Amino acid sequence: MNTINKKWKRPQFLDNIYRHDMKIGRFLSVLVLFGIAIGLKHGVQNNYLSDILHVDPNQRGIIDAFRELPGLLLIFILALMYRFADSKIFKVGIGLMAAGMIGILLTTSAEMFMTTILVVIFLVLFSTGEHIIMPVRSTIAMELAKKDKTGASLGISASISQLGNIVGFLIVIGVFFILGRFGYSRIDITGYRIVFGIATTLIVAAALTAAALKETTLKAPRQRLYFAKKYTKYYIMETFYGARKQIFLTFGPYVLVFKYNADPSVMSLLFAVCALFCMLCSPLIGRLIDKVGFKAVMIGDTLILIVVCLLYGFAHRIFPIHIAFIIVCVNFILDQVISVASMANNVYVRRISSNKEEVTATLSTGISVNHVFSVLIALLGGFIWITFGIETLFTLSAILGLISSIFAATIKTKNI
Repeated sequence: MNTINKKWKRPQFLDNIYRHDMKIGRFLSVLVLFGIAIGLKHGVQNNYLSDILHVDPNQRGIIDAFRELPGLLLIFILALMYRFADSKIFKVGIGLMAAGMIGILLTTSAEMFMTTILVVIFLVLFSTGEHIIMPVRSTIAMELAKKDKTGASLGISASISQLGNIVGFLIVIGVFFILGRFGYSRIDITGYRIVFGIATTLIVAAALTAAALKETTLKAPRQRLYFAKKYTKYYIMETFYGARKQIFLTFGPYVLVFKYNADPSVMSLLFAVCALFCMLCSPLIGRLIDKVGFKAVMIGDTLILIVVCLLYGFAHRIFPIHIAFIIVCVNFILDQVISVASMANNVYVRRISSNKEEVTATLSTGISVNHVFSVLIALLGGFIWITFGIETLFTLSAILGLISSIFAATIKTKNI
């Protein structure tokens, strides 16, 4: 076996991106398992909340406010692990996600009232792990890369995760198709139990694989809390990103489920198509960042976002309902694809950082900053939807996108 491993060579495209002294196989394997589990969970989550737990848009926003709290508190959570290497933080995060997924699976057998409460608790636990790995996953991916290939490395990592997502979404489609042939409907709990069971198995496998990762990344102690004046514009960009992200993350899928009555198979198919496009586009966007610069990508991303927002909010006003549904589905896919461009923010941080330890600390702070608005938007978004309509909700998001584009244009790239 050792002889075989010694003779094995990376594909040329990976060899061009990653450092020769770094082993990348196990890390990428974790991303695949993690991606499939996320695909399974996300493929049914909105329908589970709507069809099984009967959560309305206002309640959906409140649930997501709780789910986003770990992001708001991330800077303090990571402060407790400030002596940990990035790889160890990564392991802790995956472990918490596994625990949360196990809990979500177990809640499918609880009484309805208790199920809603327990689901929120375990969604928060899962989200805590998910948020913990966000900055270190990016840092590890950039650390494994050659100096001028950080954007490409982020793109490859995102692409591999998206491939896993596609597999997960296709499994959801298969599960509900087979159950449908046996007379089960979308409001039957059986399909959700099966999907959550598979997701639990895979995320536990990801946690076990991550546990075997060698600590080849940053080991030096980091500052417990880190703010620096030179990152001010990054913090502001993250604030805009947090607000717009939350509107789409929470209410984008719910527009399709709650307003257009999309079932789990339709949602999973859409997520699969999104993941396919993201998988194909992530390396391209990564290379684009390396070629034209992070600033151009930041501006272009938010300009496209404005169109996406307006179509989300007004398609049903302009077109017949069946045409509006198709337009919103296409819009949903476009929304997911342009979200990949947020990696430009990470490259910006890497370019202006003084050392590698600073990157993880800054990205962690950025996540907490963007979640200040994420939590507020989650709380207010459902209320705005119910009170003023989705037109107002997505118009506000378009305005945020416009402001974000204007602000991104003020970033100076000279000497970076």
